[in-house]
Amino acid sequence: MSELQKDKHQKREKKTVKIPSEASHGVKGKETTGKTKDAVDIESPSDEVGHHDEARTVVKMENTYQTGPYKRFPVGTVTDILKDVLTTYLQEERYEVEWSQKMTKTICEVTRAHVKDLMIPRYKVVVLVHIGQLTGQSMQISSRCLWDKSNDTFATYSIKNRSLFGMATVYGVYFD
Repeated sequence: MSELQKDKHQKREKKTVKIPSEASHGVKGKETTGKTKDAVDIESPSDEVGHHDEARTVVKMENTYQTGPYKRFPVGTVTDILKDVLTTYLQEERYEVEWSQKMTKTICEVTRAHVKDLMIPRYKVVVLVHIGQLTGQSMQISSRCLWDKSNDTFATYSIKNRSLFGMATVYGVYFD
C-alpha cells in the first residue's frame, strides 16, 4: 500500500467506535471476531477525498435473534385513539369533496403521531382512513397483505353523522 492509503486506513481505525445497540434489549451473544452481538460499529467516511467533517456516520447493527415482540400491539389503546381523533375531526362536519381529501391526510398524520407516541418497539404502523358521503348506499372496505397471525394485528373504528361516514384502520405489523 502507498503511504496515503496507509494513513487513511489508520485514521479510519481510530474513528471506529463500539457502542451497545439499543435494539438488543440486553441480549448478549458469544464473542465472534472480538465483538458481542450487541456491538455497533460507527465509521466516518470523512477521510475520503472531497468529504468534510460534517459527513454522515454509518451505523452497522448486528442481529439480536429476537423471535417475538417484548410488548404486544395495544389494540384497545389504539382503538381509543381512533375514536378520539375521528370524533374530534368528523363529528360536526358536512361532506365536501376537497375538504375530505385534506381531512383524510390530516387524520392519518394525527393518528400516526399518537400511535407512535406509544413507542411500541419493532412494530411498523400503517394507517388507512376512508371518508365518504352518506347517500343511502352500502359500502364494503377490504384489504389484503402478508400476515403473521401470532404477532400482527389491527385496530379499527368508524363513525357516521348525517352527512358523511369515516372509517380508520391502524395495522400493527411486527418487524423483526
